[in-house]
Amino acid sequence: MTETIPHFIGGKRIAGKGRTGLVFNPAFGKPSASVALATAAEARSAVEAAAAAWPAWSETTPLRRARILNRFLRILEERGDELATLISAEHGKVHSDALGEIQRGMEVVEFATAAPQLLKTEMTENVGTRVDSHALRQPLGVVVGITPFNFRRWCRCGCSRWLWPAATRSC
Repeated sequence: MTETIPHFIGGKRIAGKGRTGLVFNPAFGKPSASVALATAAEARSAVEAAAAAWPAWSETTPLRRARILNRFLRILEERGDELATLISAEHGKVHSDALGEIQRGMEVVEFATAAPQLLKTEMTENVGTRVDSHALRQPLGVVVGITPFNFRRWCRCGCSRWLWPAATRSC
């Protein structure tokens, strides 16, 4: 075991300054790597990086976001077998099950590429006497999620977010 999986903050791989946790290959019951566990300062840094990226991302048009997600979808298609191998090593799934997980994730990404259609505003006239209702969909800001250790990063594609596996923090 030689690899320590770093943090990914502000578009860069950052070696952790705190503790590490072992990553076990469940098929063999042996450690295959270690992962950096974030300190409070590293968590703050990640949130600050997401907040710094937020203004530009919030101004990115839904069509441009969909194009970015389409590129992500192509990468998943191109590297699906490689990703399935990693999932098998991390979770002990057989390769065919891991490929199924990749396929389900790709379906979520593909759905998210429909954002330009889903983000249309709505206007309803005369919901009351001389009252119209307008619904405007806009990006709201940075989201921090504390997730299960094996949470795949497929949900809510295109959000400015930072995910932290719950197993690394006491809840």
